[in-house]
Amino acid sequence: MMTERQRRFREQYKADISPLYNGLLHVAVLYVAGAAAIGYCVHQLHDAGWEWLLAIPVFLAGNFVEWAMHRFVMHRRIDVYALRAIYERHTRQHHQYFTDNEATIDSTREFRIVFFPWRVLVTLGVGGTLLGYIASLIFNANAGYIVFITMVAMYLTYETFHYCCHVHDNWFVRNMPFVNTIRRHHTAHHNMGIMMKYNMNLTFPIADWVLGTTDLRRSLPGTLFNGYSERHVKEELKPIIERFRNDHSRVTLDGPELTVDERRVMTPI
Repeated sequence: MMTERQRRFREQYKADISPLYNGLLHVAVLYVAGAAAIGYCVHQLHDAGWEWLLAIPVFLAGNFVEWAMHRFVMHRRIDVYALRAIYERHTRQHHQYFTDNEATIDSTREFRIVFFPWRVLVTLGVGGTLLGYIASLIFNANAGYIVFITMVAMYLTYETFHYCCHVHDNWFVRNMPFVNTIRRHHTAHHNMGIMMKYNMNLTFPIADWVLGTTDLRRSLPGTLFNGYSERHVKEELKPIIERFRNDHSRVTLDGPELTVDERRVMTPI
């Protein structure tokens, strides 16, 4: 059940959304631009073969970058304009709007708090173009296009998975492999007690498993295909998770105020 604190925050946030904002337009631009960029690059490929193998290291590197951005930018206030704005939007808004008690949306206007602004896709496009150009110099043009394709595809996967984490429960999100895993994984991340250090991946929890920041104690295959199961949640985290699920008296806009004992059981990363 939603706490009164969360309810008040939601009401204020929705009241502050510009009347000109259109959630469907927001999402349409993201996906159309992303798909168009991928389509253009695919059309430029000529007899690509081994170059497709580059998608594997790019995907894995991207998974760790996703983790690092979430852990060290979205959840750590850095007093540099753009980075500070990311922190404000994520920790001080997104994590106040959604908790593990209530992590769903009811209208397309709430896409404003779920999907990244358009400038993120533009930034990714610039970065992908630069890395793709470097790959083309090292290997060939096909390699450059495939690096770019992989990066944009990962971004669209991120947005899709994140959306699936914040819609109401349905057959698809409950039964689709990887989607059901990341939905539980991300909902757990929204627990006010562990939000600053656990479950930082939003696509596939590979980096979380490698770096020990998943809330589960399972093998990598078990973690990736965990689904909705809570059987393997780390025992030492359960008291913190339960305590902060309904009691937000020690929660601030900048995260939880943990006791010495609570900090001791949290990951040192």
